[in-house]
Amino acid sequence: MSVVQSEAPFRMIGKIFLTPDPQREGKRRLRAGWRIAGQLILLVVISLLYGLLVVGLGWFNSANPLMQQAIGMGSSLIGVTLAVYLARRWFDRRSFVSLGLAVGGRAGADLLVGFLIAGGMMFLIFLLEWLAGWLTLAGVSWRQIGIWETVRQTTIMLAVFISVGWYEELQARGYWLQNLAEGLNLTWGVLISSGVFALAHLFNPNFNPLAMVGIFLAGLFLAFAYLRTRQLWLPIGLHIGWNFFEGTVFGFPVSGLEMFRLLQPQVNGPELFTGGAFGPEAGLVLLPALALGFLLVNLYGSGRET
Repeated sequence: MSVVQSEAPFRMIGKIFLTPDPQREGKRRLRAGWRIAGQLILLVVISLLYGLLVVGLGWFNSANPLMQQAIGMGSSLIGVTLAVYLARRWFDRRSFVSLGLAVGGRAGADLLVGFLIAGGMMFLIFLLEWLAGWLTLAGVSWRQIGIWETVRQTTIMLAVFISVGWYEELQARGYWLQNLAEGLNLTWGVLISSGVFALAHLFNPNFNPLAMVGIFLAGLFLAFAYLRTRQLWLPIGLHIGWNFFEGTVFGFPVSGLEMFRLLQPQVNGPELFTGGAFGPEAGLVLLPALALGFLLVNLYGSGRET
């Protein structure tokens, strides 16, 4: 057997796992699918280590519900951030910032505009349901628990949603979408990452097929925000604002989850339109809000890199 023939199997194995790196001449790196698999393995390992640390420090049995929520949030926040950072460096051979996390420039404006656009979208949903007679205001938090407790709870919820907006966008529109787009193409990257994003809510309370469709469409919307700016700050701002205004301000369930709310609406309209117990993401009322969001994001991103 010649040397060339003996090397053939190794070349075949190399093609299965490795691909030429377009940014580094003569170098290779893991294929996109293996990079994503590696990032998920890192996420599991880091989460397990975090859990062992929490148990070792004696926090797990804490009777403080707020501590338990902070522990759970910390697992996702630290796990996703560290797993994506390490995967980006080790597997992608790229910088963490290159995911679309350039600091300065329009980063602050993107976050703020995204937050406000999402607020406008949720206000439209609230207004439409009220005009249709499907919603009545049953109360407001500050009359029940006082101003200072309302401020405290609102601040906590904002912090929670900032964390969620960060790590879910870093994972879905950051690592998943961009690696899938490199490995397949942009269309499949957007569709698959949005589909997985929707499936990640599968075990939320009151999840149903319409909720699946609604969150998938929300994923497309957030992907569009990334593509209009090629930065993650706008979709992060949209995600934070979406959850905060949907749940904390206007009082709807956030993907099936009931949380502290400033306004306490009573929704009695048809579930097909309102989304019922899952919230607006499972109702047709989501569609005009998404249309408004697409329009505003398109206008804001006009002239930016696409």
